[in-house]
Amino acid sequence: MMSGMSAEWSRVFLLSPADCGGDRARLVLSSRASFDLAVRLRDSGVPLGEVMSFMSGLYFRGKLTYARAFARPPEAVLVITPNAGLVPADVIVGVAHLRRFARGDVDPDRPGYRRPLLAAARMVADALPPDGQAVLLGSIASDKYVRPLTSVFRERLVFPPVFVGMGDMKRGSVLLRAARAGAELDYVPVAGAVRHRPRT
Repeated sequence: MMSGMSAEWSRVFLLSPADCGGDRARLVLSSRASFDLAVRLRDSGVPLGEVMSFMSGLYFRGKLTYARAFARPPEAVLVITPNAGLVPADVIVGVAHLRRFARGDVDPDRPGYRRPLLAAARMVADALPPDGQAVLLGSIASDKYVRPLTSVFRERLVFPPVFVGMGDMKRGSVLLRAARAGAELDYVPVAGAVRHRPRT
């Protein structure tokens, strides 16, 4: 599901996924759901970023809004998935895609997650210039994203250090405020960074 990359990509954003097996996922996937998003998901599909924003709420909406504001080009916004690697946020997905994601497990020791993620990450890394960056907007406290992505991007994998110790809701608020103000956050390489701090 990766396409459209070129040498003009200089800053990509890698967004951690919403929980495709949670309560809000079950709600939007219900065949009885009659609200607009659920109907469009069944009938014609919806952009991945839109349905992930519904399933996750403020945190994913903040990540998506921020990434679209500062990605270079704006469409260089990719969602980490449990079993399909990196998928552009504007790709149209349907019920079958989300049910497949729900069956996956974000665990770097599981080949079904690790292999497609590494393959897609290598494609992105090859499309970036030497000074290009892959900005991780997701948890850096565990290895589930950090280990596979660092092995490919190395020092080009960066994240906002302000995230360390923040809960998801606070991160979402910070990202929305930054996007609305047009004020991009500072980034540091994930490799060697402080990744753990008591939550605020």
